[in-house]
Amino acid sequence: MEHPIVQTFPRPAQERLYVEREPVDATCPECGGTDVKAYRVLSEGGWWQAEKCQDCLASLSRVPAPALGSYVPLGTTVPSEAR
Repeated sequence: MEHPIVQTFPRPAQERLYVEREPVDATCPECGGTDVKAYRVLSEGGWWQAEKCQDCLASLSRVPAPALGSYVPLGTTVPSEAR
């Protein structure tokens, strides 16, 4: 009987995890709101860097973000001195 490998990770200290939302100086074309924030979202097609109105949740812009979020696997980047 083979036993599966179990990985354990410590429980986060925070009660809720959240992404930092950076304020953007913009006005929402949908509702006219000025509470616009930039942050990463996971949606169809993967990770996106989005600017969204916090009043009506309209997307002002969405550009593809790195596929693995902030994780950069070893061996996927070339050191600047090697270029």
